[in-house]
Amino acid sequence: MRVSKIDDQFSVTGQITPEQIPEISAAGFRAIVCARPDNEEGGQPSFDAVAREAERHGLQIIHIPVSGMVGEEQILRFRQAMEQMPRPVLGYCRSGARAGNLYATLRN
Repeated sequence: MRVSKIDDQFSVTGQITPEQIPEISAAGFRAIVCARPDNEEGGQPSFDAVAREAERHGLQIIHIPVSGMVGEEQILRFRQAMEQMPRPVLGYCRSGARAGNLYATLRN
């Protein structure tokens, strides 16, 4: 897992697995945002599988799937989530780009 820190509040990474949740928790993350739709490619862990493990480790987690361009509904859901979630937050998708694009909308 390669984590890229955007700032003290938000970092991004590619697809995570349930088995990586203890490492994410130990790194100090308190919440996770998944920007990847389920079933985007074969063998990808489902959001529900990742969420169950995250919740077992006391992490808040939300699914805001993005396919293509970030839409207004996704931006609103992300902003609401970021107002309520503890920090720091780890965002993930296939490469981390969509999660990073969601975070960039907070600056607009």
